[in-house]
Amino acid sequence: MSGLFFEDLSIGQSASFAKTVTEADIVLFAGVSGDTNPVHLDADYAAGTLFKGRIAHGMLSAGFISTVLGTRLPGPGTIYLGQTLRFKAPVRIGDTVTATVEVATLDAEKKRAVLKTTCTVAGKPVIEGEATVMVPSRAKG
Repeated sequence: MSGLFFEDLSIGQSASFAKTVTEADIVLFAGVSGDTNPVHLDADYAAGTLFKGRIAHGMLSAGFISTVLGTRLPGPGTIYLGQTLRFKAPVRIGDTVTATVEVATLDAEKKRAVLKTTCTVAGKPVIEGEATVMVPSRAKG
């Protein structure tokens, strides 16, 4: 399995990944990350928050951006260098999150790309940001 080379990228190129968030996803993410904040796991506690119910971890949804970068655009071989995130709205169990990345800038000298990153639920942004990645090159120098 190989991804795109730097030379294959162009401004505006995009790719997406969608996943419906389940109860199991939230519980497993809490276990792996250690983030057991009750707003994610305890319905009674979460009912008393401004969210009025349980919400998924923001970083769970942000992880879907990594899925796109590492498997689709640019794909396997991509090295994640940085990411900004702005959390715009909560994600709940049963929501389908669509992570989309779009090539914004290309630095041919460093073989780096900056991509606009967005996660949406039903077309509404829940996360916005920007990723910087290093992309394999056909030219080895």
